[in-house]
Amino acid sequence: MRSFDRSNYVQDRLHELVPGGAHTYARGADQYPEFMAPVLVRGNGCHVWDCDGNEYVEYGMGLRSVTLGHGYAPVVAAVSRTIADGVNFSRPTELEMLAAEDFLSLVPGADMVKFAKNGSDATTAAVRLARAATGRETVAICDQPFFSVDDWFIGTTAMNAGIPASPPTVRFPYNDLDSLAAVLDSHSVACVVMEAGTATAEPAPGYLAGVRALCDRYGALLVFDEMITGFRWSAGGAQAVYGVTPDLSCWGKAMGNGFPISALAGRREFMELGGLRTERDRVFLLSTTHGPETGSLAAFRAVVRAYAESDPVGRMERAGRRLADGVNAIAAELGIAGHLRVLGRPSCLIFATRDAEGLPSQPFRTLFLQELLERGVLGQSFVTSAAHTDAAIDHTVEACRSAAEIYRRAVEQGSVEGLLRGRPVAPALRARAAPRYIAPAPQPF
Repeated sequence: MRSFDRSNYVQDRLHELVPGGAHTYARGADQYPEFMAPVLVRGNGCHVWDCDGNEYVEYGMGLRSVTLGHGYAPVVAAVSRTIADGVNFSRPTELEMLAAEDFLSLVPGADMVKFAKNGSDATTAAVRLARAATGRETVAICDQPFFSVDDWFIGTTAMNAGIPASPPTVRFPYNDLDSLAAVLDSHSVACVVMEAGTATAEPAPGYLAGVRALCDRYGALLVFDEMITGFRWSAGGAQAVYGVTPDLSCWGKAMGNGFPISALAGRREFMELGGLRTERDRVFLLSTTHGPETGSLAAFRAVVRAYAESDPVGRMERAGRRLADGVNAIAAELGIAGHLRVLGRPSCLIFATRDAEGLPSQPFRTLFLQELLERGVLGQSFVTSAAHTDAAIDHTVEACRSAAEIYRRAVEQGSVEGLLRGRPVAPALRARAAPRYIAPAPQPF
């Protein structure tokens, strides 16, 4: 068995210093098997190492923010060259113009772009802009996992403490035009916010065109969240793949191959409401000290060059198809295809874990994660990068074979009892934390 002693010590200290023990809920220790949450110290390509010296093939890749691989040399070199001449100034830099030109060349449906640091900055700016443009307040959001840390979205989740009651937000299911039409007909909606496609749901024929037409009919702005789909579906995002142009789009994650950068892009008539060339009341759109810092803009431009000169999406998809085919064949061979399955878009795979009754199961998910960690595979998903080599995929498939054999034992006995060594993982967005574990006094190393 692998040792996680140092990781457990550091994680315990983090809980004393940082609420939740991590700066992103999805990175929390509660998302991993108990006492098996590696604390990382470095990465290279698709491999990472923890502070106990354990090596892993990593999936998820920085919550989908890394598509070219950890420490990708051209990005690191571009950032190093640029920041040697300064990082932040009191006036715009030429780099801001060049980065904006690069971005808009990839997203031809957008006329203007503004850079920021967090995805929530961009989505909330889009909502504010839509409200100002339409004079309406209600936001219609698709039933998809996550859009923002701000009140208009988080107020609709289980983690709504500290948020005023009844945020003016309504929901509608994906791939259901009638439900969206009913929402637009019964509410005065400023904007429709959605991902054009997800890892596990492609738009039905005509669906996105129908959404576009409904927004036009009811005077609501269409906002595409391209945080995940941008640079993973294509360099131009899902809108380029599906051929439907939104009024506004929000970007982040893989734009900088892990460097902190996000963007709000859209039609000039709306974006200018946050500028200096409007006769209407101005929108306080995005005004951030660190939005235009040079390091992340240089990283973004290097990412654009990598996508122009090679085919990262193609490499991600090839690796993903190879992985999904391998693992699903093993599950079928072991007779557990109805309980363990890899699914989704090849560049954005997830694994579904079901119990002996065929129901989605966190304990069974935890067992699978536990066995993968023991075999050098780290990931809450099977999201690949362009750096995932055949050797890395082969290692993962073999790890999955061993893990699936133990998984089959759990299915056959009807539970994970005697196989899972700690508590199950839990949903990241939930109202209450698990009962607090009182650890022994940590010993410094």
